[in-house]
Amino acid sequence: MRVDLLASGSKGNCCIVRDGTTCIMIDCGTTRKYLKGAMEKAGVHHDDIDALLITHDHTDHISQLKLFADLPVYSPVELMETDVFAVRPMRSFYIETLKITPLALSHDAPHTTGYILENGQEKLVYITDTGYVNEKYFPLLKDADTIVMESNHDVQMLMHTSRPQYVKARIYSDEGHLNNEECAEVLDHIVTGKTKMIFLAHISQQGNTREKALEETMKVLRQRTDLNPALKVCAAGQFEILTKGETDEEMDCGTVFCSAGVERRAECTGLFKEEKRNRDKAE
Repeated sequence: MRVDLLASGSKGNCCIVRDGTTCIMIDCGTTRKYLKGAMEKAGVHHDDIDALLITHDHTDHISQLKLFADLPVYSPVELMETDVFAVRPMRSFYIETLKITPLALSHDAPHTTGYILENGQEKLVYITDTGYVNEKYFPLLKDADTIVMESNHDVQMLMHTSRPQYVKARIYSDEGHLNNEECAEVLDHIVTGKTKMIFLAHISQQGNTREKALEETMKVLRQRTDLNPALKVCAAGQFEILTKGETDEEMDCGTVFCSAGVERRAECTGLFKEEKRNRDKAE
């Protein structure tokens, strides 16, 4: 199962999942120009896509819906001028070779949904835009090969942004977004030795940094002794394409990532320092 995270954040979200002849797009936010260019870089064409899954109807997840209106669209809510197949929590369905199980999330959009995708050999968990993850789902989420999990904000950074107080309260609430600590806690419950790749997603550009999100998750996971030594944890940039492929050669973790293997920790620290130097130069 190949996973290409094409865009992740408040300016747009899109993910491509491929399994043999099956190709599914999850959400279709961001700009038309960027999305077409990212699809080309990932080697996927419109005609390759078998279906579009929608998580919820916020603009950063459906802004390019018209481009894919000719495809079967699966959504937890009705979408204007688009016929959809209704999805409901825990009512699994199949698209070609993939079994898809919708999960109820908690966000300030009606019926926001996460997804588990399985093909009998591999498993993908896709959860963004939620104030919390219900513990009843933890057994279902375990043993995923790939996890896309929201790590939206650092609480202190969020509270020191210039955003209005009601916006901060919404983001921090149970109908907002997972913060770094909450993301790490969920991952600690569901990551097993089978997990090969974690994408930390929907990272706030004002209320977080990719380094902070990654450090918080690694602080928790490094206490574990049962992890896959080849596990990679990647912090997604808004417009950075990240790939989990079939082989190590097909993996692209982007510019901010860490490995669970002890031998890679020094490299991880070096990446943080390099990222800081680049930001300092830009400023």
